[in-house]
Amino acid sequence: MSHAAQAYSRTSQATAHPREIEAQALLMAAKKLLDVQTNWTGPDNNMHKALLFNRRLWTIFMSAADTNDNQQPVQVRQQIANIGYFVMQRTVDMQLAPDPSKLKSLIEINTNIAAGLAGKP
Repeated sequence: MSHAAQAYSRTSQATAHPREIEAQALLMAAKKLLDVQTNWTGPDNNMHKALLFNRRLWTIFMSAADTNDNQQPVQVRQQIANIGYFVMQRTVDMQLAPDPSKLKSLIEINTNIAAGLAGKP
């Protein structure tokens, strides 16, 4: 298990309901990506850090969806995997051909899923 996954696991167990932690992490990733998009001056270290954070977060979600002890229905787990696959594709695309408009879909995915986890429409 990666350091990020271990830290995520410890934090979620110690402080709040896992859905709340997941929502907060998604919003944090969205904020980092939005900051890059808003302050765009070209590809830089902030862009790479924001993409790395988001990729690691989605790697955790995809790994959790693939475990045998996951209690979510198979359809939900498959949807998480599909979204994660899209996120990974978009991230690679952004790294190969940086364009701030490509961040929009990543930001929207994270904020929409965070809202769903928090029970907001």
